[in-house]
Order: sequence, then structure tokens, then C-alpha cells
Amino acid sequence: MRRTASLVGLLAALLLSGCAADSQSRLPAFMRVKEADPPPPEVPPDVAMLVRKNLDMIFVATTLPRDLEATSAKRTDRGDAWSACVRAQIISVAGAPLRNQIYRLTIRQNEIIDRRRVAAGDECVSENYKPIMPTK
Repeated sequence: MRRTASLVGLLAALLLSGCAADSQSRLPAFMRVKEADPPPPEVPPDVAMLVRKNLDMIFVATTLPRDLEATSAKRTDRGDAWSACVRAQIISVAGAPLRNQIYRLTIRQNEIIDRRRVAAGDECVSENYKPIMPTK
């Protein structure tokens, strides 16, 4: 009797272990765990609007940025954020005009989470820019 109970318990354990079947198991399709649907593609952020809204965060206010231009947003390599380049003609603190300053923006959920000045070899230097704000 004890032996029969042990065998029944072992058989039940083996049968129930198949209930946690993933999508790679040999069970029929209707018995497998369904894979989650991929999230819908995120719409690229409006770079021009974000730059206008966060101008003082990107450029120091005393530099009076003008001739603002930006590239379109592109997915970052990791795919969890967007990247765009912004350039503007700025004035130094002493009032002398400086060359164009270029910054790379990292955008996540329609917020600028990082900005970095671009070095000479960066791809932002050769990107296609579009004007985003009239010159003051």
C-alpha cells in the first residue's frame, strides 16, 4: 500500500511539473505559456519642442544662443532612449561671438536626461540639421 502511494505521488509530481511549460517545451501550443507581446513602437520625441522648452538647460542663459538647429531623434544603441544633436551660435561671457556649439542630447520619455558637448570626431558634426527657432 505504501509503495502504491509512493508511485502515485511520484507520477502526480511528474505530471504536474509539465504545467509550468514555457514556449520552448514539447507540449502542444495551446498548453504552452504565451510569450508577451512586444510593446508598441515609441514615437520619436519632438526635438524642436524639447529644445525650446529646455533652452536654459542646454545652453547657459548668458550665452544668448541663436540660429538654433537640431537633428531628428534616433534610437540609442541600447534602444532605451533617443539621441539628437543641437547646435547654436553663442556669445561668450565677455560678449565676443563664439563658433557654433554642438551638444548631443539623450532623451527618454520626452525628457532630456543628459546633454554633452560634442568633440571634433563625433557624428553630430556631420549630421543634417534643421532650423528650430527663428533668430532673435
